[in-house]
Formats: sequence, C-alpha cells, structure tokens
Amino acid sequence: MAAFEYRALDADGKTRTGIAQGDSGRQVRARLRERGLTPLSVEAVVERRQGARQPLFGRRRRLSGAELALMTRQLATLISAGLPLEEALATCAEQTDRPPARRVLGALRARVVEGHSLSAALAEFPGTFPELYRATVGAGEQSGRLDRVLERLADYTESRQALAQRTLLALLYPAILTLAALGVVALLLGYVVPQLIQVFDTLDTTLPLPTRVLLAISGFLGDWGLLLLLLLIAGAAGFAAAMRRPGFRGRVHALVLAMPLVGRLVRSTQSARFARTLSITAASGVPVLEGLRISAEVVTNRPMREAIREAARQVREGASLNRALAESGQFPPMTVQLIASGERSGRLEAMLERAALNGEREVDTALKGLMAALEPLLILAVGLLVLFIVLAILLPIFQLNQLIK
Repeated sequence: MAAFEYRALDADGKTRTGIAQGDSGRQVRARLRERGLTPLSVEAVVERRQGARQPLFGRRRRLSGAELALMTRQLATLISAGLPLEEALATCAEQTDRPPARRVLGALRARVVEGHSLSAALAEFPGTFPELYRATVGAGEQSGRLDRVLERLADYTESRQALAQRTLLALLYPAILTLAALGVVALLLGYVVPQLIQVFDTLDTTLPLPTRVLLAISGFLGDWGLLLLLLLIAGAAGFAAAMRRPGFRGRVHALVLAMPLVGRLVRSTQSARFARTLSITAASGVPVLEGLRISAEVVTNRPMREAIREAARQVREGASLNRALAESGQFPPMTVQLIASGERSGRLEAMLERAALNGEREVDTALKGLMAALEPLLILAVGLLVLFIVLAILLPIFQLNQLIK
C-alpha cells in the first residue's frame, strides 16, 4: 500500500485535494469515484531525485528546518505516550496544516503499514531527511529508544534553526543599511548630480575639488556604469561556477579560515556543528566511525571536513580522536580539550554536547562583537559619503553667490 496525492472535483464542481492510500493509482481512483468525486490527477507521493522524473517534491516543497523540528517533536511526544508508530504518523499528519508535511507523513505511514521500518521509509525522502536523521532513527529503532532519539533530533534541529536565525538577524541590519546607502548614492549620482552639471558648466571659475571629483565619478558611472554592472554580474557568475570545483572551493574556504575575525566565527560555527552532530550520533548508539563520517558531511568548510575524515582514518587505526583533531590544527583548542576529557572519563557524549554549547556561545559572542563594531562603522561611512556629496553640491552654489555679490 502506498500514498497517493489526488486532485478531484466534487458534486458542486469544487476542487478537492488530499492524500489517499491504496495499492495502485487505479484503486485510488475507484475509491474516489465511490465517494462521489471525479479524479483529475492521482500521483504517487515520492520525492524527486536527480535524473528521474518524479511528480511531487521539488526544492520549494521540501520541509524547512522549523517544520522538520516541529514534526519530529510531535512524533517523539506521541511515541513516548505509547501510541503505535502508524497512529503517531497519522496523528501528526492530521495536526499539520502544511501540505508538504502532510504528504511526507502520509507517505511515511504508508511505508510503515507495508511493514517497512521508519528509517527505511525515511530513506525514500533523502532530500527531506538528511543522512544524520536517517542513521540516528535507524540506531534508535535497533536499540528500542526511538522516542528518546527523536527528542534529541528535535533538540538538534531546533538548535541549528535557532543558530541560523540568530546569524541571519545579526546580519540583517547591516545588509539593509548598506543597501539603503547604495540606493541613496545611486539616486544622487544618477539624478541629482547630472541635473546640476548644466548649472556648473556655466560657471566661469574653477570648481572646488570635491565637486570635480563628484562630477568625474558621475561621468564615469554614466559612461561605463552599465559595462561595470555587467562585469560584476559576470564576475559573480564566474566565481559561483569556480566554487563548484573542489580545489578552488577548498582554497577559498582555507582563505576564509585565515581571516582574523571571520575565520574565528566560521571555525566556531563549524566546530559546534561537528560536536553536536557527533554527540547526537554517539548518544543514539551510532558507531563512532559512522558518526564521524556523518559529522564530516554536516561540516561545510572543506579543510575542516577533510580534517574530520583524516581523524576518522586515524581513529580506525587506533589513535584517539582528540589527538587526531589536534594534529589537524583546524579545531579550537577548547573543543579538542573537551573531547580529550570525554575520552578519558568515558563521557564523550556529554563532553561533545558541552563543546557544542561552548562553540555556539563563542559564535553568539563573536556576532555581537562584530555587529557592535560594524554598525557604527557603517553609519559613519554612510554619513561621510552623504556629507561629501552634499558638500560637493553646495560648495559651487556658495561660490556662485559670492560671484553675484
């Protein structure tokens, strides 16, 4: 039995949509006709995979981090309350008002009814449920602690979502301020200054230096502005294409890590993500080497990812994790020391959790410090730029008044 998404017309001619289960699309159509509905389309709920023609899930229909965290939390609560997995999935599908989540839950329930495990059902949606999610659920099913594993997964997803939101909110104000400043400058240079050029040309005197500089900039942008914009777009497209090459992307990521303040921020973010991922896999019963492999995929910075993979190779040969990470030089000393303490005391999971919390605190502190320094600098820069333009416009007017007198 599988899940099918349908669109049908009722007796009043209104379009109805929903999820129905059946052995085939023909059976679902027959059931819809028995309910007095005229089926328009019946498609199996499957995820679109690269190179295959699948009808349902494109990128815009995948679950967001908040939706995934909410769904995981609800499922964990229902399972811990004693509901069978099939009923818990059905209840979650009824409670959600988001069609993508309802479709996914309906498909998962159909797979579970067929006798598949939840991890096997999740494997049908690799774009919606990452490998960490699937491997952790599989370990929870094998150990009989699925409810606890789902609780940890919900905490993990919510913490990642919260960190991403804090980062976005911290960068939102400087981005808006920068765009507003660029808009004001473009308006002045593109409209106000050209209107004044005709007046300034009639002056039989040498213009002030700020005015000459402003006129030169305005003339340059008027003559070459479109070409400059095209070059910027071409450069951005070329850089995006080059970033698809692993070697170039690795060099860029290494350069980012070497930057004074940004490098520390990125290193703390990536190490916190690594520690939290390895903590949840270890707590869920996933073997250490498998947890390291999954954690490496979660880390997006290539030098740090390669350091984790090299550490996994050394751990496989018998080395300790903390020593392998320390040799790479890519992780903060505090993270390495906490991992060493966890390995010595047999409390690696707890120390990894503490390392993740410490890294997230460092990220918050670095973001606050960066914004505290960046915001006044941006305001000062915008103020000086506007002051320069205003002075460049007003100085010839003052000079003209003196000539008239």
